[in-house]
Amino acid sequence: MGFLDVILGRSKPVRPDLDQLFGLPSAAVTLKAGAGLDPTGLGSVCFASVEGGAFDSVRQEVRELLDADAHTGAARAGAPVEFSRDAYGYTWLLARHSPEDTAGLVNDLHAVNTLLQEGGFGPQLLCSLMTFHDARQRSLGLVYLYKRGTFYPFAPVRGGGERRDHELEIQVRALLEDDLRIEGDLSRWFPVWGAPGL
Repeated sequence: MGFLDVILGRSKPVRPDLDQLFGLPSAAVTLKAGAGLDPTGLGSVCFASVEGGAFDSVRQEVRELLDADAHTGAARAGAPVEFSRDAYGYTWLLARHSPEDTAGLVNDLHAVNTLLQEGGFGPQLLCSLMTFHDARQRSLGLVYLYKRGTFYPFAPVRGGGERRDHELEIQVRALLEDDLRIEGDLSRWFPVWGAPGL
């Protein structure tokens, strides 16, 4: 950052650090112990929709990457990856693992983000999220903001329209301060209504 940037109050954007995603398995243990929240085995990546042959190629690479078992190369049972588009025109990729395989899910999310970034689609990446639920049927998404390199909790109220469980979000923020880089600016805790898996 230059002298003029300092005077004018400009700051450099934080460089995305995809390795922050590897903190999620530890965070999952903390959430289970501190709030009774269990991983669902679902995680997703959201990006601004891009059309064209280059994106179709990357999309096919993502399918091939996630459709094969990481250890054996054999096809996985079921559909471990699904693409969808939301009402705002963003594309979501939903990855599935068994709820116990948090590390495998995180590896998939990291691989997808890396593949998109290396394919030149880094500017289109918005967020990744991993979902949790508890015995009271509360849902929680831990959202990773790609451009900020930080996480925040998003807890929609079940059957409550577009309402959030702010109490749960604040509880989770306090629980995870030692596990993840939590976004300090609450105005950036954007709602992700209708996110796949949530």
